[in-house]
Amino acid sequence: MKSQIVSAAAEIAREKRIDREDLRDILEDIFTTLMKRKYGEESEFDVIVNIDRGDMEIYVEKEVVAKVEDEDTQIALADASKVDPEVEEGELFAEVVNPENFGRRLINIAKQTLMQRLREYEKGKVYEEYKSRVGEIIIGDVHQETRNGYFIVVDRTEMFMPRSESIPNEKLRRGDSVRALIKEVIKPDMLTEIPAEPEQRPRRRRNHRPEIIVSRADERFLIRLFEIEVPEIFDGIVEIKKVARKPGERSKIAVESIDTRIDPVGACVGMRGVRIQSVVRELNGEKIDVIAHTNEPELFITRSITPAKPIRVIFNREEGFAVAIIPDKDMGLAMGRGEANRELAQELTGFNIELIKESEYYEKALQEEEAMDISEIPGLSATIVDKLNEAGIENVDELKGLGLHGLLEIPGIGQKTAEKILSQLNI
Repeated sequence: MKSQIVSAAAEIAREKRIDREDLRDILEDIFTTLMKRKYGEESEFDVIVNIDRGDMEIYVEKEVVAKVEDEDTQIALADASKVDPEVEEGELFAEVVNPENFGRRLINIAKQTLMQRLREYEKGKVYEEYKSRVGEIIIGDVHQETRNGYFIVVDRTEMFMPRSESIPNEKLRRGDSVRALIKEVIKPDMLTEIPAEPEQRPRRRRNHRPEIIVSRADERFLIRLFEIEVPEIFDGIVEIKKVARKPGERSKIAVESIDTRIDPVGACVGMRGVRIQSVVRELNGEKIDVIAHTNEPELFITRSITPAKPIRVIFNREEGFAVAIIPDKDMGLAMGRGEANRELAQELTGFNIELIKESEYYEKALQEEEAMDISEIPGLSATIVDKLNEAGIENVDELKGLGLHGLLEIPGIGQKTAEKILSQLNI
């Protein structure tokens, strides 16, 4: 029989794009619960919903008796015979139940339960759809700006981009079209902690709908943009090995080609810089250094400090420490604003990098050389070292101060020996 509830539910399902089969299961489940309330848990019945016709059939099994004592479980033989003349006393009879006769209270319960189940279904559908799309780029419109971030609408689905996931100094306005990465999908009705002021206990809230967190600051957003702009990366010919990013300021990306004929850096930059400029514009002018990846630490560290060019790199692989000697005029470039360039180079290479000016390095090297013990000078025999020590000469600085004339005055040091000592000191 036609049912207003089924017709209304079907209309809602069309608006919310709910599958007809799922709607049928929801309605059958709701009316099964109502039948148990009305006729008891032990009752036998069938609920059949036809969404296409907008009707519903409900049958409850009752015992055929001459005199009814329990209307919920029994039916009079006279009444059953009107439907089935061959029915006999003691048999089970399937009586048709009109859901509209359930009474106002049960009908209201059915409507409220239906709305609740449809909301739950919609939340679950959104969650299942978007949890499988984490890491994907979406395009949406800014719907609302709040103190904590932006609400973005994508195909009638609301997403949230926290301030921490937006690009610093980028101002988005209502109606702006924006691209972002799906970073996380929080399941509905999960307790989550809300950051509180320092030394305060975190407050907790309950999410009544899936919360889809999107980001423009995540490293994966940068990677996905390169996959879109660089076909060689999308096809797997060029591989992104490592990424270091400070959103809104600078990013460093190390790439490698599996085809020796393809220049990985050139592929990412594109003809006249078209490809990389497209990514830079999307990231609100963020500077991007594309570096050819290598397993040679010295070369990789040298490349990672770009736009500065180190004169020399000294590294200790075991301790993960490196010293880069930088031309004095390029020290600012090597450091970057707020030392961002150095920090990104460290993150990219995995080495703790110390930057030293060229002038400071050679001055320090000279001081260390002058303080060096004469026994450490290569090419000097133990006999000569002993003679110099007997004369009170212990380090290179004191030895240089003697000169040729001073050396010749030391007992046992002749002309040839003196010249040999000075040649070892590059004098």
